[in-house]
Amino acid sequence: MTDLGGVQRLTVAAPGIAGRLREGDSLAVSGVCLTALDIGPDSLAGELFHADLAAETLAKTSLGSLRPGSVVNLEMPVEAGSPLGGHIVQGHVDGTGVLVALEPVAPQTSPHFDKETTDWTLKVRVPEHVRPWMVLKGSVALEGISLTIADFDGEAVTVAILPLTYWRTNLHTLAVGAPVNVEADVLVKLAYARMEEEKKPELELTEAWLVAEGF
Repeated sequence: MTDLGGVQRLTVAAPGIAGRLREGDSLAVSGVCLTALDIGPDSLAGELFHADLAAETLAKTSLGSLRPGSVVNLEMPVEAGSPLGGHIVQGHVDGTGVLVALEPVAPQTSPHFDKETTDWTLKVRVPEHVRPWMVLKGSVALEGISLTIADFDGEAVTVAILPLTYWRTNLHTLAVGAPVNVEADVLVKLAYARMEEEKKPELELTEAWLVAEGF
């Protein structure tokens, strides 16, 4: 991370991905939609790209806490006409949650336990303002990963993590207490906003309102 005096510039080594980018392209970095800049080879890191982080991005996401060597999830945008797996993820992070637990489903004391093939249970405490959008069996993006909410206790969501997801993303590098980018399902947010709008009372004519409006 480099301080440019107004923004923070993030440098990401991305072999196999940076070469597909052009200046100005969008991609998701741990669930955060960023713009690729200064794409090119590096003698030490190989293919890399840069991205500038505005104050809003630093305040709403975990990217400001990254250190050299941190592992991040990278995802290119879905091309028009491509199959849409998971749910719609915009890269517009709603806030930062906290990793509460990430444990293998199979007991580690079991003689058949295999860390490479077991599935995992992930639990993340989500920010208070995001909680109304957490729906049981609904979708949520954690670190940019499209996941299904298996349980929600009012504060934390629990999701199931397959071995492929665990090892192919940065989840296996995170420790309890780590910040986690949370993006609620945009369809749930739209439905919630509509519901809240319908709750508003109809206009009530009062003497104060009539005077204020010039009647």
